[in-house]
Amino acid sequence: MVTIGRLANIKHILQKELFDLNDERLISVCTVTKTYKKKKACYLCLSTSVHPNSLKTVVFSQVKPTEKDAEYKRKHSFQLDEIKLVDGKDENFETHEFDIQIDKMYKYYAINLHERQNFMGVLYRQINKSVRGEKAVFKNIPIAWLTEKTSPEKSIVKSETEGKVDTEDELDEDDAEDFKALTEKEVNELNKLVNECDFAIKDAELFIEQLGKKLHDLDGANIQSVLASEKQVFSLVEEIEKAVGEVEKFETRLDTYDDILNHVKESMEKVGSKNAMIEIANNNNTKLLNELNGMISQLDLPLSAQQALSDPDLKTASGRQAAINAGKALQQAMNSDIDPALLRLTAVQDQRKRFEKWKLKFSATISRYLNNLFIHLGNDIGEGSTQTQTHDLNLQSHTHVHKELAAYTDLMHWTKSMDRKTYDGLTKVYTSSLSKIYERDIKAFFANALHQIMSRIRASREDLLDTSTSRKVSAVKVTVPYGTLGASRDIWASNVESADREKFDATLEKVLAELEPVALQEQLFCINFFQLDVLSPTGKNTQTTLDPNPEEKLSVSEADPNFSDFLNSSQFPQKKIDRQINEEVRKMMIALFGILEPELINFIQSFEKLDSFYTLYVLVRLTQHVMSAQDTHSFLSMTFASALVHVKRNFDRFMQQQVQSIVECKLPKKSKCGILPYVENFEDFAMTSENIFKKTERRADMDKWYLQIVHKIFEYIAAHSNDHPKTPSQVIKMENYHHMFSLLSQLKVPGLDSAKKDAKARYNDSLKAYVTKYFGRPLEKLNLFFEGVQQKVAQGVKETEISYQMAFSKQELRKVISQYPAKEVKKGLENLFKKVDKHLCEEENLLQVVWRAMQEEFIAQYNYLEERIQKCYAGAMITLEFNINDILNFFSDIAKSH
Repeated sequence: MVTIGRLANIKHILQKELFDLNDERLISVCTVTKTYKKKKACYLCLSTSVHPNSLKTVVFSQVKPTEKDAEYKRKHSFQLDEIKLVDGKDENFETHEFDIQIDKMYKYYAINLHERQNFMGVLYRQINKSVRGEKAVFKNIPIAWLTEKTSPEKSIVKSETEGKVDTEDELDEDDAEDFKALTEKEVNELNKLVNECDFAIKDAELFIEQLGKKLHDLDGANIQSVLASEKQVFSLVEEIEKAVGEVEKFETRLDTYDDILNHVKESMEKVGSKNAMIEIANNNNTKLLNELNGMISQLDLPLSAQQALSDPDLKTASGRQAAINAGKALQQAMNSDIDPALLRLTAVQDQRKRFEKWKLKFSATISRYLNNLFIHLGNDIGEGSTQTQTHDLNLQSHTHVHKELAAYTDLMHWTKSMDRKTYDGLTKVYTSSLSKIYERDIKAFFANALHQIMSRIRASREDLLDTSTSRKVSAVKVTVPYGTLGASRDIWASNVESADREKFDATLEKVLAELEPVALQEQLFCINFFQLDVLSPTGKNTQTTLDPNPEEKLSVSEADPNFSDFLNSSQFPQKKIDRQINEEVRKMMIALFGILEPELINFIQSFEKLDSFYTLYVLVRLTQHVMSAQDTHSFLSMTFASALVHVKRNFDRFMQQQVQSIVECKLPKKSKCGILPYVENFEDFAMTSENIFKKTERRADMDKWYLQIVHKIFEYIAAHSNDHPKTPSQVIKMENYHHMFSLLSQLKVPGLDSAKKDAKARYNDSLKAYVTKYFGRPLEKLNLFFEGVQQKVAQGVKETEISYQMAFSKQELRKVISQYPAKEVKKGLENLFKKVDKHLCEEENLLQVVWRAMQEEFIAQYNYLEERIQKCYAGAMITLEFNINDILNFFSDIAKSH
């Protein structure tokens, strides 16, 4: 009873605080928690709207108390048609768990079993009453819960609450709908009866007796009425029997018509079946006819084409065109797309055999004709050309060969598509015939280039060309290595003229420029003529070029007066020029120009033996041609790139030799050292390199080696300065670092700015070290005297009391000063100047710089001594016999006299 009272209280609170605000009436409540979760209890509610203007809908809600436990809010709300499943888990009354599936499965644990039972019953009835479509499934729930009209607790709830709960909340919704109101007539009759029997309240037996009499009178009146209408009933029955008979006759006639219609239906079905079979047969015949017509049209070869294939005329333009058309027709017929089932037909197999015979005969004719044509063109060019050397450096072009062969381009394409063996054979014949011509022309071209360069080189170096180039030029071994920094100056500068290098550079550029158009023309012709941009044009669905698009067709007529237009970009497709060539193109170009790379390398090596600086020119020129190539994957670009790798190795080797020559440099021992050979040679080396590499793509390579060479020079200036027997190491370092600083300042190479600063610092350090060592202290005794004074001061003797010390008295100071008269000082400076002049070399002209540094050092020593005298012997009127002006005059007079 306590539990039921609690539930009624909860319903009252929820109705008042939550559902009244939304014009809803609470129907049923169940207190639950989430299964397996220890949380606060919440309430499952069923509510319906009570607003007069709203549709009557039932809503399933989950209500939970807020944190204050004094307010409630809805967590979820769903319409009843959203509920898909209600699972009671077990039909046992003692089961608390149950599941409700809506958008997902919600698992609940009912606090009270009676609440669970009542809630499920009400939910079931509301779903069946309000949901029109698919209803929720209820399982594992006792049937009695779902069928009983009222809940067993309702009377208890009503008695316990003593009218506190609204009676509408306790009425079942089904009972409310079964109730029907009295009509107006029934109300009037009931009122009349009550008025007539007003005494019934006092005398119930009399009221019952009167009601019985009236009922008896009414029964008698009903019987008399039935007896009075008996004749009419019999008449009505007879009419009904007649109507039944007429209906039976009508049904019999309808059955007859139905039989007739069934017969007609069967007949029409048979006719329709026959017509369908006839239509299928007609369709099959039509398809077969179309297939046969298509196959015949594909396999049919015109008589003119058969004649052209059997006996083609390849010498005339009309005959070639007929042969091309016939080959196209044959290729199209042999590659026709025919169903594999039709290929088993004997007629098809016979026709394909005839195609094969025509193909072999036509291919043999083309092979024989083109084979002879290739050989004839090769022999004719070989006999008609000359190999004499000319003043003009030109490589002969063979565009007339391309012009004559261009008319047979489509036939070569057909051969590649239809007979690969014949195509490979023709390719070999062409390369073998033309390669001999190109080999002869390229050798003569390089020999002419070599002759033109050697004619400008002085006679003293003409005999330095090695016999390894296999050219008719006298050759002896190179006797003097040239171009290494560590070599003596005489060897470095002997027999070298910049005009020779400039002539070589110009000729090399001419050689490379002449090679490009010839190799590119031949490559473009081979790509088009031999269809090298199509790897495997055989089979049904492969590319062929018998009839290419107009803008991609590469052919010229015999009447074309200018074959150069044949290779213009306007006629030759640019996309083919720029396309990356495949391995087949590379193989063919190697077969034609196999001599090009070794000849180019031999040509370059010939001059590297004369002068290693030629390597620098070659590196720059080859790089320019490789970088400026439009097609970086062309044969010529790849050849230049390969030669460039060789040249780059020689360049690195040459630079490594420069570094090694610095390490191995031998200094002259008999005279004073002066500027070291590799320092002196570096000026010419750097000037020459800058003229070659300035504003080129290889600038970074040279800058990298600049740093290595300069650092090695700095390192070995210090190392070699200690090995010379006559020149002080400080002088060697000072002069050479000064020379390097001047040179680096003049070059203005951005990458050597740090090296320039390093050279200046090393030079200043060397100058300071030389002055310190060789100038020394001309007033040595005076300096020793005041060193003793400083020791006394350090021991605690005041400077003003020094003169009272016996060893440092005024008389002792005057004695020391008297030993350095002005004449003796000047004489000592004259001897020092001669020694400095003997140490320094004339080339660097640093005598005045060193003499000025010594003057500054002498003045600094004089100022120090004067300061000590003034502090320790103030008022004694003691001074040196000369002053700063005298010192300046001494140094100036000595410098002018020499």
